[in-house]
Amino acid sequence: MVIRSKAPLRLGLAGGGSDIAAYYNLHGGYVLNVTIDMYAYCTIEVGGSPGKIEFVAADLDIKEEHDTAEKLPVSSSLPLHAGTYNSIVSNFVKKPLSFKMTTYSDAPAGSGLGSSSTMVVAMIKAYEEWLNLPLGEYDISALACKIEREDLSLAGGKQDQYAATFGGFNFMEFYDNERVIVNPLRLKKWIRNELESSLVLYYTGVSRESANIIKEQIRHAEKGDAKNIESMHEVKQQAVFMKEAILKGDFEMFSSCLEKGWLAKKNSAASISNAFLDGLYQYAIDNGAKSAKISGAGGGGFMMIYCDPCLRVKLIRALNEHPQTGKTGTVLTTSFTERGTQAWTIYSN
Repeated sequence: MVIRSKAPLRLGLAGGGSDIAAYYNLHGGYVLNVTIDMYAYCTIEVGGSPGKIEFVAADLDIKEEHDTAEKLPVSSSLPLHAGTYNSIVSNFVKKPLSFKMTTYSDAPAGSGLGSSSTMVVAMIKAYEEWLNLPLGEYDISALACKIEREDLSLAGGKQDQYAATFGGFNFMEFYDNERVIVNPLRLKKWIRNELESSLVLYYTGVSRESANIIKEQIRHAEKGDAKNIESMHEVKQQAVFMKEAILKGDFEMFSSCLEKGWLAKKNSAASISNAFLDGLYQYAIDNGAKSAKISGAGGGGFMMIYCDPCLRVKLIRALNEHPQTGKTGTVLTTSFTERGTQAWTIYSN
């Protein structure tokens, strides 16, 4: 028997950073995001080597083999795999399992598209399918957050797990006591098409360690740093304004929110941007972009660029010829997705 699953990656449109506990526990957080047609994938093969658990991260070219046990050691190479297994066994099945798991992602680690958290969601969904676990969308999301933030003590926010599970355009609210509300947005088709036609994803060729950036933001929030808190208030407010903009189809307002949100985000922590990224932003503006932002925590990864669809080809050509990133950067055009994580079973004949 083979179980497969996939979970969509996301674009953080506005509000990113306000989904960090150090901020939302005191002030509440608002995030606007949308899932795209890039995925994290998981396959579980049952009935292979008895008494063994094998993890294969195909995109990272990493393999781990363990003797089956109720709790696996968490390695530095594949902590998410062991951490997710340990949580599933501890919370649900209460006995060791034996299987082979293979995972891979359409986006590299450090891309800013939420690939790590999305992978956890894909793994949970595969276990849910295999073991018939009683997990709804909020349950999967919350469990993924607990695995990363509590069990593995990995720094980060919450939007990625909920985006990957629910899918589509969502306005998310984060409050203390782990209360989360996901509000799906019903966009008119012409608005969706126009926005999809206006966005360009550009991988800068620079991966970054998001945890270090987030830890800096957490330190500022915990200390009550006035500049950081004020910046995050502005980041959160732009998520509210952008939600209104996309529901109405006001694209000038959308572009303004994107720009203001990025400027406020940069003010929240010094490591979010640098001279290279600021230069790339200006280069995009000079070649047809209206606004842009680095996706995710910042520091590198993907830049999300908004432009007039008629200038898209010119912008893409210019990005491909950028003197610093022309050989390492990659332009992607992407589509939005409506469905969140999915799983299915293949039975042998």
